[in-house]
Amino acid sequence: MGIEDSIEKASDAGIEKAGDAAEAKTGGKGEQQIESAEKAADAKIGE
Repeated sequence: MGIEDSIEKASDAGIEKAGDAAEAKTGGKGEQQIESAEKAADAKIGE
């Protein structure tokens, strides 16, 4: 496991945590949009 794997895991965890916080703040409303934003953020960071 290299540094890139560690960075990928950390970014995934951060994105997931942000998504969970957004879902908690909105009471679950807009869950699809939040999931889409998580996927888009992961794709951008993974480049």
